[in-house]
Amino acid sequence: MESVDIDEQVARAVDLLADRRTAVLTGAGISADSGIPTYRGAAGVPRRPMTVQDFLSGDAARRRYWMGGHLGWRRFSAVHPNAGHRALAELERAGAVTGVMTQNVDGLHLQAGSQRVIELHGTGRRVYCLQCGQVFDRESVAAQIDARNPWLAAADDIPLGPDGDVVPEATDGFLVPVCTVCGGMLKPDVVFFGETIPLSRFRTAESLLRASDALLIAGTSLVVNSGVRFAERARRRDLPIVIVNHEPTRVDTWAALTIAAGTSEVLPALARALTSSTPTALGRVEE
Repeated sequence: MESVDIDEQVARAVDLLADRRTAVLTGAGISADSGIPTYRGAAGVPRRPMTVQDFLSGDAARRRYWMGGHLGWRRFSAVHPNAGHRALAELERAGAVTGVMTQNVDGLHLQAGSQRVIELHGTGRRVYCLQCGQVFDRESVAAQIDARNPWLAAADDIPLGPDGDVVPEATDGFLVPVCTVCGGMLKPDVVFFGETIPLSRFRTAESLLRASDALLIAGTSLVVNSGVRFAERARRRDLPIVIVNHEPTRVDTWAALTIAAGTSEVLPALARALTSSTPTALGRVEE
């Protein structure tokens, strides 16, 4: 891959985004420098993610999911935002960014200080009961798993996966967590492969994009259709699209500019340039 002149590319991005209210769409690539692997790219994890059909199909799949998710949870929950996350929060404070639509479930945009974050695929930090609807903090579910499976404390050093889980070699004897209200089946508050984004959440993201004058895509190859749908809406409105991603994306031909580099390098440089030329907020987003 040819080397990228970051300063030149950032200058071009500034020309496209300055004085525009910019919506941001992010994916796994922005969290890679926080220690969370991606599914794709040179450092991607080549494995099949859990589908909702698998999860609902039987006890074996749920044991595999919950055991793997629990073994990875302590490390996953301990990661911190990186320079890319913090740069977007800074751009939002300056009024240059209207908000972030993220495909990630790690919560790092919120930790970094972004205020308007639409977690398209949900969050790994919440769990809910499929039977009674009770919502639980992930930490309380983790405590239940520890109590029911004390032998898991000896399991460690298994590589962390993109969704904050690991792939256990065996799940024999593992007891899955259950709803403490009704005893029903628990599911993390994330959109599994095979599910669709809740309509209300999708419409909120559409509202964010409608209130914006440009779209910045960062850290995603847009293999998942949900992200492509927002890029398509931006294209139809003839909004300038700027893409920052190491790998090619499905919508590169729609972009006014593609920067083949890391988000932790490009976004802080973009924030420095845009905040120095954005003295006041550009307006509020429609609710």
